[in-house]
Amino acid sequence: MEFVIISGMSGAGKTSALHIMEDIGYYCVDNIPTSLLQTLYKLCKDSSDKAMKRVAVVVDVRGNGDYEVMYDDLENFKKNNEGVSILYIDAKVDSLIVRYKETRRRHPLTERLKDGSVAAAVKEEQRLLVPVKTLADYSIDTTFMSIKQLRERIISMFLENSSNSIMITFMSFGFKYGIPLESDLIIDVRCLPNPFYIAELKEHTGLEKCIQDYVLDSEETQEFVKRLIDWLDYSLPLYLKEGKSELVVGIGCTGGKHRSVTIAELLDNYFMEKGYKCIVQHRDVKK
Repeated sequence: MEFVIISGMSGAGKTSALHIMEDIGYYCVDNIPTSLLQTLYKLCKDSSDKAMKRVAVVVDVRGNGDYEVMYDDLENFKKNNEGVSILYIDAKVDSLIVRYKETRRRHPLTERLKDGSVAAAVKEEQRLLVPVKTLADYSIDTTFMSIKQLRERIISMFLENSSNSIMITFMSFGFKYGIPLESDLIIDVRCLPNPFYIAELKEHTGLEKCIQDYVLDSEETQEFVKRLIDWLDYSLPLYLKEGKSELVVGIGCTGGKHRSVTIAELLDNYFMEKGYKCIVQHRDVKK
C-alpha cells in the first residue's frame, strides 16, 4: 500500500503533480479534508482492487480551515499508518504572486484576511504551512521548473519507489538564477576552470564531451572531484541510516551551463554505478 499526500503552496503546482501521479497509475483524490484521510486509507487498504493500492491525495488550505488541526491530523496519520509519504510542492513567494496575477485566479485565503491582496494571502499561507513542510518526505520547488521537468522529477520519485533506499537528485543550476530551494546540499563549483571564456567552447554545454574534457582535465578539478566524492561516499550512508528518503544535491556555477552540468553528470554516473537510485536534472542549461 502506497499512500502519497501532496501538499504545499497554492499555485505551486499541486494539481499538475496530482495529474502526473494519475498518469503513472495512482488512484487520485483532490482537496480532501484531513479528517477523511483515515476513512479513505481504510477503504483503499480493504479493497480487493489492485488499482486502490497506490493512492495520491491533495491536502491543502482549501479543505482545512483549522491549520493546527490539519498539521496534527497529518502527523498522526503518517505516524499510525504504513506506506504513507508526504510530497511538498513549493515555489518562491514572488513567483507565486506573479502566477496568480497572470491567471487572475483568486487565492484560497484572500477572503479570510483583512488585507485581501494576493501578496498577503501567499505570505500567510507560507507561514501557516511551515509545520506541514517539516513533515514532508519529498520537496519540489517549481519556481524555475517546467511541467516536463516536474513530470520527470515525480516519475523518478514514485514510478519505481523503494522505501529501502535513498533517492539522490543531482541538480545543476546557475547562481545568477537563484539557488534551488529544495536542495539539501549546495556544492559551489565556480572555483573550477570556466569554458565560458574560451571562444570555441562558450556556446557548448556540460552535456558535450568538449566541455567535459576541458573541465575535468585540470588538476584542480580532479582533486576537487576526488575530495567531493570521498565526502559524499561517507555522508550518504549516514543520511540513509537517518531514514532520509530523498537527498537533493544542488551543484552550482555562474550560469548553470558548463561546470555544474559536467560535475552533476559525473556524480550521477558514479553513484548509479555504486547502486544508488539517482536522477540528474539540469535546471538552467537551456537558458
